[in-house]
Amino acid sequence: MAMNQTIIGKNENANFSKYGKSFQEKLCMVILDDRSFADQIEEVLDINFLELNYLKLFLTKVFSYREKYGVHPSRDIMKTILRSDLDGENELTAKQVREFYVRSQIANLTDVEYIKDTSLDFCKKQNLKSAMVKSIGLLQNSSYDEISQVINDSLRLGMNNDEGYDWKKDFEERFKPRFRNPISTGWDLIDNISKGGLGQKELGVVIAPTGAGKSMVLVHLGTQALKAGKTVVHYTLELQDTVIASRYDSCLTKVPLGNLMSFKEKIYEEVQDIEGRLIVKEYPTKSATTHTIKTHLEKLKMRDINVDMIIVDYADLLRPVRTQREKRNELETIYEELRGIAAEVKCPIWTASQTNRSGLNAEVITMEAISEAFNKCFVSDFIFTVSRTVDDKVANGGRVFVAKNRNGPDGLVFPIFMDTSTVSIKVLEPSEEDENVEVNAKKQKQSLAEKYKNFKKNKGEN
Repeated sequence: MAMNQTIIGKNENANFSKYGKSFQEKLCMVILDDRSFADQIEEVLDINFLELNYLKLFLTKVFSYREKYGVHPSRDIMKTILRSDLDGENELTAKQVREFYVRSQIANLTDVEYIKDTSLDFCKKQNLKSAMVKSIGLLQNSSYDEISQVINDSLRLGMNNDEGYDWKKDFEERFKPRFRNPISTGWDLIDNISKGGLGQKELGVVIAPTGAGKSMVLVHLGTQALKAGKTVVHYTLELQDTVIASRYDSCLTKVPLGNLMSFKEKIYEEVQDIEGRLIVKEYPTKSATTHTIKTHLEKLKMRDINVDMIIVDYADLLRPVRTQREKRNELETIYEELRGIAAEVKCPIWTASQTNRSGLNAEVITMEAISEAFNKCFVSDFIFTVSRTVDDKVANGGRVFVAKNRNGPDGLVFPIFMDTSTVSIKVLEPSEEDENVEVNAKKQKQSLAEKYKNFKKNKGEN
């Protein structure tokens, strides 16, 4: 053994507690060297569980790289990151993290399995410590029920108490009305066929070509939730957060976008009367993944912000966690992951998607225009398309086609009125001229189902 090699083992005589500096340094070393362990511990390890700033910074760089590139960083990669990516950090902390990395290179860990076995216990104890600190503030307000909940939640870290649905024991549950807690779309005709709007754990998709008003439709849907006193998180991947916020201002107050500055006081008063809460989070195009969204939602939860509706504007602009050979496979995975987030957070998610070329100037966009990414349709709970020809845009008109509806009829066409200046969108009673489209809807759906079946078959063979 080389003389300069550092040996770190169980019997190390250090003046730290069981889970003090020595343990936390070893934990970071094991996370860097063992991807499988990193995958497991990332689910329960909060960076703030670490008590030393240089270790927090070190793991932040590790997990950020994993999130951005979908792979675990090698030691060479980490060396490069720590050399060039610490310029904006505290000088002392940057020095300490580099020194720690050097120590980790020569360290000979003799208790890796012990570190792994006790890592969950460490996370639980740190989480409990955090809960106790939080409880002090609640104690001052005599919020004993909240204190109990905070402590109990901390003790359940890393535990999945959901055993699953017991077929016999839970017999009565499946005969109860389904609890969806839907949020209205603001359009009575759409609410009637969707049984109140989009429900919790459901994924809704607005499909339209470029320039047809996808973002405005999403703003309208978010606005209706705000009016109902809901908390909405709007992720914008194309437009600036201030642009999105201004559209909400206009949609709520009916003040034209071009006149917002002139009616600042009026807008302020009306916004204050809204019971709902809106958080707009901006990410550059193709910079965010579904993992990015999950992480942000977790941060909001830690700040006691309970989200009622999520809007992703829009899903096609998300970056896949893992690159695949075909873009349609990447899109398929993204929509599956969004559906998973909706189920996990227990709230509806609205997003949007582009049509293929056939939808560019179509009077009515049907299922055929979205058949490239098959799983968009089959993963989603509610899909409607928005079509606006050149003439429609001049007349502030267009059509909505209900392409999929898990909770009611689909294949329906509704004319719409869309005033882009005030982000005003109304769904009107259907006309006789749209009957042919409705009759053709089943054929379109059957065609897509057959294509999807063949797609899955070929995918399985490759």
